[in-house]
Amino acid sequence: MKKVKKVIAWACVLSLSLSAVACGTKTEEKKDNVKIDIFQFKVEAKDALDKAAKEYTSINKNVKINIQTIGGGDDYGAALKSKFASGEEPAIYNIGGTQDAIDWKEKLEDLSKEPWIDKAFPGTLEAVKMDEGKIVGMPFNQEGYGLIYNKDIFSKVGIDGETIKTYADLEKACATLDSKKADLGLDAVICLPGSEKWVTGLHLSNVAFGSEFTDVKKAFEAKTIDFKYNEQLKKLLDLQIKYAYKPDGSNKSINSVTYPTQVEKEFALGKVAMIQQGNWAYGGIKGVDEKVAKNVGFVPMSLDGVKEGCLPVGVPMYWAINSKKDDVTKKAAKDFLNWLYTSDKGKEMIIKDFNFIPAFKGYDGDNLKPADPLSQAILKYSNEGKTSPWVFMGYPTGWGQDKLGNDIQKYIAGDLTWDKLVENAKVTWGEARNK
Repeated sequence: MKKVKKVIAWACVLSLSLSAVACGTKTEEKKDNVKIDIFQFKVEAKDALDKAAKEYTSINKNVKINIQTIGGGDDYGAALKSKFASGEEPAIYNIGGTQDAIDWKEKLEDLSKEPWIDKAFPGTLEAVKMDEGKIVGMPFNQEGYGLIYNKDIFSKVGIDGETIKTYADLEKACATLDSKKADLGLDAVICLPGSEKWVTGLHLSNVAFGSEFTDVKKAFEAKTIDFKYNEQLKKLLDLQIKYAYKPDGSNKSINSVTYPTQVEKEFALGKVAMIQQGNWAYGGIKGVDEKVAKNVGFVPMSLDGVKEGCLPVGVPMYWAINSKKDDVTKKAAKDFLNWLYTSDKGKEMIIKDFNFIPAFKGYDGDNLKPADPLSQAILKYSNEGKTSPWVFMGYPTGWGQDKLGNDIQKYIAGDLTWDKLVENAKVTWGEARNK
């Protein structure tokens, strides 16, 4: 009987010991619950980012991700400042390059030790390199822009978009399309979203300043601008104004046209032949008409006699992590971004759901090649060396949209002369750089 009692006693001790070990193991393996707030600008990526967040949290049960998207017609920079001022600071947010990196330096985590650093393509991290080797941004992707054209419409009037390289080529094509506008059922040849100052003040102006400056850092370091190619830029803008969709028939009404109207209403419905946009517009076009989306390409926005036949290509934005968040939150934020761009599932989503052109190596599989024609065209121009830099990321803070963009709207409406626009641009750039 004593022997039996001893066995029972030892069994109880052993059971308690194993229970304690098991409980200890469970405690050690338990991860802290963490919430990642993401405040991002890319409206075209909203659905894909939501999907990626759900995929990530399904395998990381302790993580909750909240996403807020501010972009399109809204000023993301101003919205970001308001977000931080409200006390609701996001863990992950976006910066545009060198100027933003300086403006937000107190809130930027050093990402130089992250595993994706060595995978970034040459040149994609230069805009976010800070003192002492710090890298404070992760590239979203690579993008390019120009005049997206509808191949079906072009073919109906015998125009091969692939042959349009120069300003003269573009001018001739516009005249031909305009002469057949009624037969083609077009509202206009081109749809210019005058209300979107990032389209004109940043992207359009970059066609000129991308030739004045060799790279974004040169633009950032410039205390003054010559606006060397302003006359050629005027010709390109005037061409778009002449053949633009005008809701009430007046030039002034161009300034009421928004991005959704341009992409989803006029272009995707086959009401215009061309729009000034980039490969990011593909999702919006496809969402309205897949047939139109399959038959699109790029025509360069060439300045007359200046670096013709090229597309501006660059990194549109960078992911940044709030350095003021706690270590657990920052670690989770870093892990999510690393998973999104380097895991097998993440990479597949970057290509198929985000429709991104990766800024990182490692996307070599046949299933990881851009599928849409706009991204394919960007890669083609890049491989042929027919690109120009994105230097608008080096403009003074707010200058492109708030100063130049405003003046371009006034010029379109007929309320400001071009000479005055050029004068204002030089003065406001100098004022911003020499404070």
